[in-house]
Amino acid sequence: MKIFYASFLLVFVVSINTLSAQEVDTIPIDTKGLDIKLKRSPLPSRTGVLIFKPVTLSPIVVDAKVNYWKTKTAIGINVNQATFSNNWKGGGVNSLAVGGLVNYKAEYSKENYSYVSEVILEYGKVKNKDQLQKKTRDRIFWDNKAAIQMSKNWYFFASVNFESQFDKGYKYTTTAGVEKADLISRFMAPGYLTESMGFEYKPNKYFSTRIGTGTARQTFVLDTAIYKNNNSNYGLERGKKFKNELAFQVVANFEKEVFTNTVLKSRYQMFIPYDRPLAHIDHRLDLAITSKLNRLMNVSLTCVGLFDKDNDTQIQASQVLALGVMFVFPR
Repeated sequence: MKIFYASFLLVFVVSINTLSAQEVDTIPIDTKGLDIKLKRSPLPSRTGVLIFKPVTLSPIVVDAKVNYWKTKTAIGINVNQATFSNNWKGGGVNSLAVGGLVNYKAEYSKENYSYVSEVILEYGKVKNKDQLQKKTRDRIFWDNKAAIQMSKNWYFFASVNFESQFDKGYKYTTTAGVEKADLISRFMAPGYLTESMGFEYKPNKYFSTRIGTGTARQTFVLDTAIYKNNNSNYGLERGKKFKNELAFQVVANFEKEVFTNTVLKSRYQMFIPYDRPLAHIDHRLDLAITSKLNRLMNVSLTCVGLFDKDNDTQIQASQVLALGVMFVFPR
């Protein structure tokens, strides 16, 4: 009986141990207050005092200034020449044509304020054999505009621009084989000074539209001698040298590289006098396409369309195609 009881107890203990080895104890045991000692790591350890030595660093001063100005200058020269021998049967006239262009543009931009000044100077002449010299290009244009940004695409602006010409302009007639030149224009005859303020819409860098709700334009004809050869008198009363007009003005500018090395630049201006019928609206479109052939050489096409009843009842147009050199600063 004792042997049986001992055997039963042994089997029971072995069974309990087997079950304990297979199961995971998930009951948390509070070890707080227990004197549990961990064995020391057999790896050697060293202790000591770390000594830090201060290092003196010399401050680096960057001598840099923020430049809010951006400028660009373009100088172009075009020369066309043709010579024929006296026995040239194909026909032709010896000729020499020279033209020049200076375009300077300065832009200032800081926070919500901007200022743009642009100067365009053009002059060209052609001389054909046995004929008088004639102008091919003659323009002085200076535009200044200051603007304050009101929203993402809208600005309030004020602008002043001046326009005239360098040299005398003539109307040519030929009588009995003799060419005659009659003076019809010169510097400040006419000359235009325009002040405008209003709102400008500028959705991107290459396009803008000015809406000048308050615009004044002064027309100058300082040499009244041209009146005898010019019936229009540029809108002035005969003998007068000055006229002032109040108007509504729209000016749209576009300048973008439309193809590789090809820039399209245009300016459209509409002038609506307040004191005259709508039939006297003035329109002017300047269009220039310049294609760069290499570092210096370029070909350009310049077109101007003008409708101003103070000058003529018909649309005036001019077109110049030129091949020449162009210097641009900075590159």
